[in-house]
Amino acid sequence: MDPRLIAAFRQFQRTVTREVGALHGDFLDRGRPLAASRMLWEIGDGDVEIASLRARLGLDSGYASRLLRALEDEGLVEVAPSPTDARARVARRTRAGCEEVVELDRLSDDGARALLAGLDENEQAELAAAARIVTRLLSRRHLEVSLEDPDSPEAQWCVQQYFEELQATFDAGYDPAAALPTASDELAPPHGAFLVVRYHGQPVACGGVKLPEGEPAFLKRMWVAPSVRGLGVGGMLLDSLEARARDAGATFVRLDTNSALEAACRMYEHRGYVQVPDFNGEVHANRWYAKSL
Repeated sequence: MDPRLIAAFRQFQRTVTREVGALHGDFLDRGRPLAASRMLWEIGDGDVEIASLRARLGLDSGYASRLLRALEDEGLVEVAPSPTDARARVARRTRAGCEEVVELDRLSDDGARALLAGLDENEQAELAAAARIVTRLLSRRHLEVSLEDPDSPEAQWCVQQYFEELQATFDAGYDPAAALPTASDELAPPHGAFLVVRYHGQPVACGGVKLPEGEPAFLKRMWVAPSVRGLGVGGMLLDSLEARARDAGATFVRLDTNSALEAACRMYEHRGYVQVPDFNGEVHANRWYAKSL
C-alpha cells in the first residue's frame, strides 16, 4: 500500500479527533468523555442487551462496564436482567437520560454549525460530500445482508417499521389490509426470498422478492432505517434481491411504489428501472417500475 495513503488517513484521524473534541474528558461541557456520551446515545429508546451494545461500539467488557457504571451514577441509565434471557443484562435510559440525549444532540448540532460557519458555501459542500463518502466507505464493512425467515421477530420488526413510515408519509395513510396480500411463503424459498440488512448486528433494512415461475420477479417491502440512509444500504439490498431473482432464472423484475417515496424512486431510476403502466392495481401505488435483468 502506498505510504502516502496511510499518512493521509492518519492526518485525517488526528484532525477529526481534535475538531470534534474526542480528546477532551469533558465532551461538550457535560462532565463526561465522548465515549460515555456516545454509549448513552447508542442505547436508544428501549432496552438493549449489554453484549450487543459492546459489540456495536467495539468495546471490551471491562471498559463498557465502567462507562455504564458512570452513567448509572449520574442517574442517566438503568441496568437490569433481560426480561427474555436470564443470562443477559440490558441497559435502558432513564427519563433524565432521554433528556440528556436531546441536550447532547443540540450541543452537537451547535458544534457542527460553528465548525461549518468558518467555511464558505463551496467549502461547506465539499466537506459535507467528503464526510458522506468517508462514512459510507468505512461503514460498509459493518453491513451484512442475510436471508431471513419472513416470520422471524427481526423480519417482522422491519416490516412494521416500513408500514409505520408509509402511514406517516402518505397523505391518506397506509392500510396494510387494503394492500395486495403477500403471504409469508411467497417470500421464502423456493417461491421467493426475504433479506434483512444488519449494521453492527442490528436490523436496519429489509426487502423481499417474489419469484413466481415463468413470470417477472416482484420486489416487495423495501425499507431502510433513517439512521443508515446515505450509506448505500438501499443499493446493496437491491443488488442482493436482483441477484436472487437472476439466480432463480427471472429475466425481468417489477415493483410498485408511490411518488411520495422520492428517494426510493430516484434510486430505482438511477439503477435502470423504467416506469411502466399499472400491472397489479395496488391501491397505495401510483408508480410502477420494471427492469431487465
